[in-house]
Amino acid sequence: MGAANSSAAVELGQVIRSRRKEKGYTLDEVNKLTGVAKSTISKIENNLISPSFETVQSIAKGLCIDLPQLFSRTDNRPQPVGRIEISRAEENSQIQPTSTYEHRLLGSKISNKKLFPYVTTVKARSKDEYPDWVRHDGEEFLYVLKGSLMFYSEFYEPIELHKGDSTYYDCAMGHNLVSISEEDAEVLWVTA
Repeated sequence: MGAANSSAAVELGQVIRSRRKEKGYTLDEVNKLTGVAKSTISKIENNLISPSFETVQSIAKGLCIDLPQLFSRTDNRPQPVGRIEISRAEENSQIQPTSTYEHRLLGSKISNKKLFPYVTTVKARSKDEYPDWVRHDGEEFLYVLKGSLMFYSEFYEPIELHKGDSTYYDCAMGHNLVSISEEDAEVLWVTA
């Protein structure tokens, strides 16, 4: 783990611990609120593991804070003026599989960012594969890179999207994606 990545992980752990203590929660209480194992939360807070995107989302939701707040600075150090990270196509170290998606996190080594970009392969072939709507704080932009998919949301009729189509929506509205092409659809997702 490089120095910049290690610093970002320490900062994330410090922010989670700080937010947990501000709210007066024990690790057991956070476990009940988030579904994340107490040992996992402790390891994140102590910089022993780097959490998956889904784990970070669960913690943010359970602590009732916006996802970007987890990446806000915990001190008054000046913000960097120029930052850059290159995500190479052959680097697969940041792939996070779920039962319905396979996320490849992009720009994952940059801390204090306001956007969370990732490329997702949509594995789901039926809306029934989801136990419930996916919903979280923030807004999302979705751009179809390949294949076709059905975009389901709790307030609108299903929308068919094809390569080159995009949508921008409020993430608090329940949403699910289902591949409808022969190949799994692939999308660029940017969460703010």
